[in-house]
Amino acid sequence: MVYVLLVFFGVCLGSFVNALVWRTRQRQAGSKKDRDLSILSGRSMCPRCRHELAAKDLIPIISWLALGGRCRYCKKPISIQYPVVEASIAIVFVASYIFWPQALHGGQIVLFVAWLAASVGLLALLVYDTKWMLLPNPILYPTLFVAAAGRLIYLVGYEPDKAGATILWISSVAVAAGIFGLLFYASRGRWIGFGDVRLGLITGTLLASPAKSFLMIFLASLLGLAAALPSMIAGKRQLSGKIPYGPFLIAATFICLLFSSGPIDWYKKFVGL
Repeated sequence: MVYVLLVFFGVCLGSFVNALVWRTRQRQAGSKKDRDLSILSGRSMCPRCRHELAAKDLIPIISWLALGGRCRYCKKPISIQYPVVEASIAIVFVASYIFWPQALHGGQIVLFVAWLAASVGLLALLVYDTKWMLLPNPILYPTLFVAAAGRLIYLVGYEPDKAGATILWISSVAVAAGIFGLLFYASRGRWIGFGDVRLGLITGTLLASPAKSFLMIFLASLLGLAAALPSMIAGKRQLSGKIPYGPFLIAATFICLLFSSGPIDWYKKFVGL
């Protein structure tokens, strides 16, 4: 039953992510009428013809498949992004439940729920940055609020070593956001965007461990290199070419949150810490 609920809420929130990304983009780069679109309210519509969608058109994944990936009204193709994002959130929810590094009771439930809520915003940022190489504040700041609220509730209500946990949280944020901040100011924005600095506030809060934040940055760099290397070898991308870094940071955060404890513990033993 838990898996069924996680999949159900996952695909529903994935549908919300698609709408959030599209409406945010229209508000920032669309016409004057588009800039009046509400991010959280208003009827769902076809992104091509703007026809309001009926309830039967809003069933996650199933509606897209039933219509052959086309709008019921204008018959124009609807991007495969929509079912992929809906399925991705469901996969993240289920994987997080299966691989959560500690037993889910007490304060861990608070952190788990905060992570699930923040992952919705993170996936929206991943999609937006992939498409337009931008991490918009209307998604960044609410996601940061959710992550910080969950961490604070855990810290105040469940953490026995509040001072130590607070230091780890601050150190984690200092690593995740501080390194990018230094790169941003040193290069005057040529090497990295300031959105990645703000994203570091979120990832540092979710990981709450400087070791995990260091590992996250290292892993994100490897993922980015692996993604760019084939096109560089083929001559389609220059070494100085820009790629969106946010998606790799978000993917690395997911991996480090769920799977980094083992490698970090091994490394500490290896160096005698």
